Amino acid sequence: MNQPDILQLAKNAIDIEISELENLKNRLSEDFLKAVEIINSAKGKLIIVGIGKSAHVGNKIVATLNSTGTPSQFLHASEAIHGDLGVIQKTDVVLCISNSGNSPEIVNLAPFLKEYSSALIAMTGNPNSKLAEFSDVILNTHVEKEACPIKLAPTSSTTVQMALGDALAVCLMELNGFKENDFAKFHPGGSLGKNLTAKVDQFLSSQKPQVSENSGIREIIISVSGSTHGITVVTDNEKITGVITDGDLRRMLMSEQDVSKIIAKDIMSKNPKSIDKNALAKEAMAVLKEKNIGQLIVTENGKYFGIIDIHRLLDEGIN
Repeated sequence: MNQPDILQLAKNAIDIEISELENLKNRLSEDFLKAVEIINSAKGKLIIVGIGKSAHVGNKIVATLNSTGTPSQFLHASEAIHGDLGVIQKTDVVLCISNSGNSPEIVNLAPFLKEYSSALIAMTGNPNSKLAEFSDVILNTHVEKEACPIKLAPTSSTTVQMALGDALAVCLMELNGFKENDFAKFHPGGSLGKNLTAKVDQFLSSQKPQVSENSGIREIIISVSGSTHGITVVTDNEKITGVITDGDLRRMLMSEQDVSKIIAKDIMSKNPKSIDKNALAKEAMAVLKEKNIGQLIVTENGKYFGIIDIHRLLDEGIN
């Protein structure tokens, strides 16, 4: 095959899947609403069952639901029939995914899924299957054809299953009033969570350069040079009055012949930008970007508390 043929094959596959997703959208009806209501009102968790490719889809749906406020657990059909059915409680709802609805494992398992749970929802491409027969609600994921060239490998069917799982998750999020801060609680280690919840004091520099207003040039140079940030904070009785950067020092040295009598108050930049230690880290990043500066003074009750550096925030995924 030449390159244009390969590209056309890829486009055809995507076109087929888009068409099947359109069919799914047009099929959504009372059954979908009933499934959402059953899951949302359940006193227990949602157990998702599958085998083969449907098992992989099920795991993804479980991950999405758990991260968006619907407690869920995956149960592999072949493991369920050999002892893992014990995970299902009578307060739980079961969602069983099977394209055919008639695979031996699913057929054997369906009566027990129905008996042990409060409700059984089938996600199947065959509304006349054994799985459908035992289910309280049928979510029809029928596809006219798979996207693969021989029309056999699960492609369109798994895409439709995945999309329907996402649709369930989105609706349940809205019903539960699930917001950004809730999402962040379940993602504390990732950049999404950090941007929504991380506070400034989590990313403070280990250095806290500081001089008084009356500090001489030698003390100023030592303070600026001893910090990797190239900056020192000028204070007067714990009140922040200014900052001196290595750039301020260079400009002073180029313009002054006699620096022996220079003190911090003479060369500092007054009214420097600062942020409270309990502010969100993303707020600090916004100030750093807006003012095009590399460091920001951190305060506690208006007093000097430390330094936060833009490079540390970037490294931590704050944007």
